[in-house]
Amino acid sequence: FPFIIIGLVLLHLLFLHEGGSSNPLGLNSNLDKIPFHHYHTFKDVLGFLIMLFMLIELSLLFPNLLGDAENFIPANPLLTPIH
Repeated sequence: FPFIIIGLVLLHLLFLHEGGSSNPLGLNSNLDKIPFHHYHTFKDVLGFLIMLFMLIELSLLFPNLLGDAENFIPANPLLTPIH
C-alpha cells in the first residue's frame, strides 16, 4: 500500500509540474507554474543517496546500536520464557 501511494505522488508531481493544473477561468497560468528543473531532481536523489549511505554506514560500523537489548539476555534452559 505505501508503494502505491508513493507511485501516485510521483505521478501527481510529474503531471502537475509538466502541464500545470486546470484553468477554468481561461487566464494565462504560465506564471503560476512551478518549474521542476533537473537540478531539483538531482538534489533530491543526491540527498536520498547521502541519507542511505549514512544509514548503511551506521548499520555496518555499529550493528548493535539500533538493536533490541532483549536480544542479549542470556538464555536460562531451566526457565520457561515469558510470552
